[in-house]
Amino acid sequence: MVTGKVFKYGDNVDTDVIIPARYLNAPSPAELATHCMEDIDAEYASQVKKGDIMVGGWNFGCGSSREHAPIAIQASGAACVIAASFARIFYRNAINIGFPILECPEAVAAIQKGDTVQVDFSTGVITNHTTGKIFQATAFPGFINEIIAHGGLLPYLKARQER
Repeated sequence: MVTGKVFKYGDNVDTDVIIPARYLNAPSPAELATHCMEDIDAEYASQVKKGDIMVGGWNFGCGSSREHAPIAIQASGAACVIAASFARIFYRNAINIGFPILECPEAVAAIQKGDTVQVDFSTGVITNHTTGKIFQATAFPGFINEIIAHGGLLPYLKARQER
């Protein structure tokens, strides 16, 4: 469960906006994070705090298949992304690195930039503490929760192999 301040973006936020191509050779996730969202929100990287929540519209993470996009968001300190829908490759890349994302169009429509929101990943319940409204996203199945808990697909597979 996490609680954080919302950074909100619109529809069709593509991977080139999340992390511009000119930074793809950055040497670390921390360096990627310093450039996250800079072409549409120059303040994001300097204002985001650990545990904050990114909210996006329809087709969040569209564009190229680069895994740098969810890595940059995760490394920036954001605890998760809530969107109306995700591009499928972004969705897979986020789960592969152990970064939680939730689809909930109703929450996206009601949540505003700067709101304080709580997300319970085990149930999919999204609570907007600013307005008191509660939303229900589809919770992840157990095996995806395990992947996220292990920090991604590779650590999850390694742990399974060691059992």
